[in-house]
Amino acid sequence: MKFLVDECTGPAVARWLEEQGHDVFSVYDWARGIDDDRVIEIAQVEGRILITNDRGFGEKVFRERRPHHGVVFLRLANERAANKIRVLGQLLDQHSSALANRFVAVTETRVRFASS
Repeated sequence: MKFLVDECTGPAVARWLEEQGHDVFSVYDWARGIDDDRVIEIAQVEGRILITNDRGFGEKVFRERRPHHGVVFLRLANERAANKIRVLGQLLDQHSSALANRFVAVTETRVRFASS
């Protein structure tokens, strides 16, 4: 799968996804400091699912109606990289085929698919 990992989500998540064989663009590594509009644009143009823990992308998708190829919003109580990776691993194991073109809010205990 193709992912764009937002800067705030961190390089450890991007490296882990690469190790799992995914095509990953890491904002932290390649475009640090770009604004959210550019992040969602790059993800859309390149056909990447955006992984972020920035709640501002919900507004971009639902209020601004920005096109996207998929957004995974990590809404976690524990923001450590190991927890993000654990939660993403479970999400990919259970729902990878349902992520494209969807907005998905994920907590440690719940996955919610929203229509956008």
